[in-house]
Amino acid sequence: MESVSSRKFLSTLLLFLILSFLLASASASLASRGKALLHWKASLQSQGSLKSWNLDTSPCDWTGITCNITRRGRRVIREINLYQMGLAGTLNALNFSPLPSLVSLKLTFNKFYGSIPPTIAALSKLTSLDLCANNFTGIIPPQTSSLTKLNSLNLSDNQISGSIPPWLSNMTRLNFLYLYQNNFSGTIPKKLGNLTKLEILWLSENHLSGFIPREIGNLAELTELMLSQNNLTGSIPTSFGNLTKHLWHNHLSGSIPHEIGNLVSLTNLDMSANLLYGPIPASIGNLTKLGLLHLFENRISGTIPHEIQNLVSLRDVGIQTNHLDGSIPAGIGNLTELEILHLFDNQISGSIPYELGNLRKLNGLALQINQISGSIPPSFGSLTNLNTLSLFSNLLSGSLPREFSNITNWKVLQLSNNSFSGHLPHDICKGGVLTHLALVKNNFEGPIPKSLKNCTSLIRLWLELNQLSGDISESLGVYPHLYYINLSFNRLSGELSPNWGGCYNLSTLGISNNKITGNIPPELGKLTQLQVLDLSSNNLSGEIPKDLSKLTRLYNLSLSNNQLVGEVYPEFGELLNLEILDLSTNRLRGRIPEQLGNCMKIRSLKLGDNHLNGSIPFQIGNLVNLAEFLDLSHNSFIGEIPSQFGKLDKLQVLNLSHNELTGRVPPSLSYMISLSSVDLSYNELEGPLPNNRIFQNASLEWFIHNKGLCGVVKGLPSCGSFTTSKDDSNKHHKLLLLITIPSLGILFLLFLFVVFGLLILKRKKDTREVASIEFGGFSIWNFNGVDAYKGIIEATEDFDDKYCIGTGAYSTVYKARLPSGEFVAVKKFHPLEIENSPSMQTFWSEVRALTQIRHRNIVKLYGFCSNAPNKFLVYEYMERGSLADILPSEGALEFDWSKRVDVVKHIAHALSYMHHDCTPPLVHRDITSNNILLDSEYKACVSDFGIARLLKPDSSNWSMLAGTRGYLAPELAYTMRVTEKCDVYSFGVIALEIIMGKHPGELISTLSSPIGENILLKDILDSRPSPPTTQDELITIVMIALQCLDNNPRSRPTMQIVSQQLSTFKAQPNSRPFDMV
Repeated sequence: MESVSSRKFLSTLLLFLILSFLLASASASLASRGKALLHWKASLQSQGSLKSWNLDTSPCDWTGITCNITRRGRRVIREINLYQMGLAGTLNALNFSPLPSLVSLKLTFNKFYGSIPPTIAALSKLTSLDLCANNFTGIIPPQTSSLTKLNSLNLSDNQISGSIPPWLSNMTRLNFLYLYQNNFSGTIPKKLGNLTKLEILWLSENHLSGFIPREIGNLAELTELMLSQNNLTGSIPTSFGNLTKHLWHNHLSGSIPHEIGNLVSLTNLDMSANLLYGPIPASIGNLTKLGLLHLFENRISGTIPHEIQNLVSLRDVGIQTNHLDGSIPAGIGNLTELEILHLFDNQISGSIPYELGNLRKLNGLALQINQISGSIPPSFGSLTNLNTLSLFSNLLSGSLPREFSNITNWKVLQLSNNSFSGHLPHDICKGGVLTHLALVKNNFEGPIPKSLKNCTSLIRLWLELNQLSGDISESLGVYPHLYYINLSFNRLSGELSPNWGGCYNLSTLGISNNKITGNIPPELGKLTQLQVLDLSSNNLSGEIPKDLSKLTRLYNLSLSNNQLVGEVYPEFGELLNLEILDLSTNRLRGRIPEQLGNCMKIRSLKLGDNHLNGSIPFQIGNLVNLAEFLDLSHNSFIGEIPSQFGKLDKLQVLNLSHNELTGRVPPSLSYMISLSSVDLSYNELEGPLPNNRIFQNASLEWFIHNKGLCGVVKGLPSCGSFTTSKDDSNKHHKLLLLITIPSLGILFLLFLFVVFGLLILKRKKDTREVASIEFGGFSIWNFNGVDAYKGIIEATEDFDDKYCIGTGAYSTVYKARLPSGEFVAVKKFHPLEIENSPSMQTFWSEVRALTQIRHRNIVKLYGFCSNAPNKFLVYEYMERGSLADILPSEGALEFDWSKRVDVVKHIAHALSYMHHDCTPPLVHRDITSNNILLDSEYKACVSDFGIARLLKPDSSNWSMLAGTRGYLAPELAYTMRVTEKCDVYSFGVIALEIIMGKHPGELISTLSSPIGENILLKDILDSRPSPPTTQDELITIVMIALQCLDNNPRSRPTMQIVSQQLSTFKAQPNSRPFDMV
């Protein structure tokens, strides 16, 4: 009995010891794993939410750690999930060896950086690895090929580079592979076709190139394939099977294969923004499960196939911006699930099918920019869910159907540029949600709809160029959200109501060319956001309210062709942003206030056809940005023309005719090198005219009815003609003999000295001959060329390195102070390179470009020297250097948001001028931050026209690839055709660079459109300046930049449109933090 008890006791004791040993072993093992994790935690720069990770508790109780108990009772770490815990650091200090049982590692949405360590291969049991949304760099380590048990691998949204490794095909258990939003390059490995269990493959937003391998079509289990926003080329493989395809924003070319009709289970087909051409195959009608069809921004031609009527599940159709022709198939009316139909920007003709009225769920219909004719069918009255209708720029006519009154929730209605007639529906804003109404350039007549008076939701209202009539004060009310309104070129009457002062968000108010009477209400002075006020060509009377001087954002004030009286107030000099001032053809009296000279941004000043008197204030000569018009004609000005006008070297048209001006024409007017027209007729002027190009080629009519002008103008007397009497002639000859005979000996002695002197001077002249008079008929140097050359050589001590401020491939730039005290920038071309063709072409291209253009935001060329060895260009000196110098420096702190916004505007204005105001258009081809120069006031000027190109209408404009990597438009990779859209793309890069404070680089490929889906504004902004006080301007700039960066050149806006959009900002204080935008 005792022995039995003893045996039981011994057995129990032995079992206890074994369990104790196992538990101790397990605890020791778990502790070693904990120590490995704690060691890694200590290496992190930010430990976020890992406070529970300490020696006082078991690792199984730590945040983000999940443990399991094995069959032997051991506790092991199975999962580590540190999703969005605010961690920052690397994985270098993490020892993976003590974690052999780990099956899931998730480090998503942190700030880990550095490379993925090869030691991660120790996690041999890993089935899920998720490192998404960090900053990992480098390549995928080859050692990870041993992780063959993985069924999910997510490395997306990092900066991993290199090629996609073919050995990923060893992970045959993979169901999900996410590699999007990285820097992968090269081709897609064919071996990925071996991953037959793959259900999702996302490779979008990388730099992948080449063809899509047909082997991808072997992935029979694949449900989602994302290859968008890469550089893929070639055609779509016919082997593609049952996939939900997203192939948008690539460079896929070729036609859409007929075999696409085999994908009968397809639900989404998105191949937008590629280079696809040819017709839409009729076999697309087999895809009856299709809910989304996006083929926009390609080169697809032909007609819309009638088989599209079979796609009864379609909700969203976007085939805009292609080359489609023919008519809209009536069968589209069978697609009763359709909510969005976008067919705009094609060559579609014919009428709008009546059957579209069957689309009762339709809320957005966009058919603009086509050749559609006929009228809007009455069946549209059945589209009661429709809130957006865009039909502008077609050939439509007739009146709007009465049935339109059934549509009560209009948000956007755009019918501009057609031939519609009749009255507008009176209840167009019945639902009270209308925001945009555009009816420009039609034949609408009758009153403005009554429902608009209380339509407080309005944001933009375009009604110009119609025949609308009625009392404007009875038709319109107060609109707190209204940003833009243009009622110009109608037949509206009545007086302007004081209620306009309640539209406090208004940026543009245009009511020109109507029949408005009465006074200008002083309440307009409350519109502090107003930038454009155009009330010209009406019957307004009374004085101009002084309250308008409070509109400090105003840049266009046009009140011409009215019956306004009173004077031009000195307070107008407070409108420092004014660029256009037109008060012509009124009854204004008094003097021009000298304070007007404070409006330094004015580029067009028209005060003609009034009753102004007194002398012209010399301060007008301070308006150095005057570029378009200075018209003071048909007044009663007296005195002389101010010599300060010579500083207006950008001015193109000067009209001082029909006044009482006296004295001589100032010689300084010869410095007005941009003049194309100057009218000084009907004054009391006398004396010689300046002898420069504009006066040499002038018409006599510009100078008639003056007191005694003379000069080179044909029809005017010469200023140097005179006659002498016979006696005077005899005396003259005798005097010559007395002087000449004694002088012959002296002249002979000097002859030898002269010969030798000429030989020496000839050599020196070869090195300092300066093109100082004209180049191509355009005067570019306004002082003695030789003296200027000497001054430059002395100022730079013969181009000593200590005056160097920049060096390029072909030239070096020096800062020189001329004897006059003026600083200039001298670009000297390298002597060893200048005779080579590229350098020579660069030199002359820059000279030709800058002597044919003149704009306040284009760097001014003073002159050039073209004789070896010193070939150089002389520019105005820009004190702050280039944008590339400022952004990475401490100066970026002073470069605040208002200055950055202005710089973006300046660049846009310059490019708009080059593309749309030059004939032929001029394309810069190298818009970079190095070629944007800033003066002391942060005015930006475009410089470096060495590879600029004039676009000739009779030429294909093909060219060798030129420009700077990182700014080149993507189409230049496969075509050498130069267009304005190449500069537009570069502008998009520059705009983002200014906002971010650095070159956007690889980020460009990861930015999605529209803004706000995948990135927050706070993640883009440069963090160095003080936080911005307005957000609308910055949001607008980013949105415009993204449009400019569109891979399809046709989809990029023109610089004229960009310039206009940037000139009509709606700025308001932040209503919400940037991390919500």
